[in-house]
Amino acid sequence: MDFVRSADPTAARPAATRAPVPVKIIVAGGFGVGKTTTVGSISEIAPLTTEAEMTSAAIGIDEPGQASTKSTTTVAMDFGCVTIDQSLKLYLFGTPGQDRFGFMWDDLVRGALGALVVVDSSRLDDCYPAVDYFERAGLPFVVAVNAFNGRMAHDLDEVRWALAVAEHVPIVTFDARVRTSVRDAMLVVLEGALQRALRGAH
Repeated sequence: MDFVRSADPTAARPAATRAPVPVKIIVAGGFGVGKTTTVGSISEIAPLTTEAEMTSAAIGIDEPGQASTKSTTTVAMDFGCVTIDQSLKLYLFGTPGQDRFGFMWDDLVRGALGALVVVDSSRLDDCYPAVDYFERAGLPFVVAVNAFNGRMAHDLDEVRWALAVAEHVPIVTFDARVRTSVRDAMLVVLEGALQRALRGAH
């Protein structure tokens, strides 16, 4: 009787597929600028959000802008992830926008490679705290102006001047509702973080 020959243990096997490198990116900015939308637009999983209904107690404190229909607010964080390619996977952590939740930022930012600071050009004052935070922390960041309905109140040069953002910090426009637009903004964050890492290696 013929028997099936056992597999040769020395035979060549295909190389094991390596898991993509995990990279933590922070999505920050003021209240109602589009952070939750940004994470949700690009995440390949159903994003984890910690949204709570806004109440009358927030009137005069949480102001999302005159044209906004926002009725909820992030009280802890947003979380999503997206695979860039076989070697890289982004884990996105969206910060709460209100000052009273600022104590959470240090924990959320720990271990991050870079940050995307989302800006509403009609409410530049709201993003000062985020810009200041990442400048003090020394974390590479990109200022991303969310073009609500395709319109901006100020052009990018005016935004840079108003925020006193250094020339080496990229400022881009994007649409938080469009996956490819969010992807392009994230790639700018990654490029800046990589350049920082290469400079540090020399």
